[in-house]
Amino acid sequence: MPKPIYHTAESVSPQHPDKICDQISDAILDAHLAQDPFARVAVDVAGGHGTIFVTGEVSSSAQDIDIAAIVTRLAGPVKVIEAISTQSPEIANGVDTGGAGDQGIMVGYATNETPELLPLEYVLARSLNQYLYKKWPFDGKTQVTVKDGVIQTVVASFQHATQSDLTARVKRWLRQQSTPTSEDLALHINPAGDWAIGGFDADAGLTGRKLAVDNYGPRIPVGGGAFSGKDPSKVDRSAAYAARQIAIDYLKNRRAKEVYVYLAYAIGYDQPVEASVIIDGQHQKITGYDLSPNGIIEWLDLRRPQYEARARYGHF
Repeated sequence: MPKPIYHTAESVSPQHPDKICDQISDAILDAHLAQDPFARVAVDVAGGHGTIFVTGEVSSSAQDIDIAAIVTRLAGPVKVIEAISTQSPEIANGVDTGGAGDQGIMVGYATNETPELLPLEYVLARSLNQYLYKKWPFDGKTQVTVKDGVIQTVVASFQHATQSDLTARVKRWLRQQSTPTSEDLALHINPAGDWAIGGFDADAGLTGRKLAVDNYGPRIPVGGGAFSGKDPSKVDRSAAYAARQIAIDYLKNRRAKEVYVYLAYAIGYDQPVEASVIIDGQHQKITGYDLSPNGIIEWLDLRRPQYEARARYGHF
């Protein structure tokens, strides 16, 4: 299949409903890890229109975790419904022996096309979103299309921003970029019109619904599992972080242009059933890493609170 010459990625602001749910899930995780680094946490959040539903499984020695206070801090005054139980003992049996908390496939990626070692279109969409959010800290989305390293199209929609003000700020951001813009650059700024109703007042949100935003954008395959609300015994999260670091290591050590890493696990087993890397199109087996869940956790220091911040603008 020929490689497409157009690449597009989007970013959403921390006040997007899905991102609020991600942050609540991870704030609850952080609260448990602060007291119990070995807490088992799998929390999902759904909400909108004045009500937030928090559910999942938690096995932790942490005391007095005020979920309602966490929700209020991140979502404002809303009705909170909690339905949380302990982790299934059958799952716990496999994790207690050092095995993975679930089966799953993780994809890691690194490229030399940006200093961040991330796809150009992804970096641009996120950078623009962060730039606009400083002016309008509300619900918002950005999207950037590039062709052969040249910006072709920019889409931006932000709550409480007028089309004229938003257009001016987007153009200011474009002038600050080292990436060139096309002579036929297309701007779609608040294309459905200016808007003041956003966040949970306009839409519902759900933990884990922005998988491409959380990973590398749509150009790179997604393994499947969401990250937020999951403690690091869940390889959906920890092994995805490991796959990214391995991709960076191979990129730098081999002076490569592009690296893909693929890891796959079976529930209850401590070693991956696949650990392969593709370096500029060349496949090989990954060696030199302890890819057990506990090995990854120790390597990347994943038992400390750190996850709410990761949930805001992508995890890499």
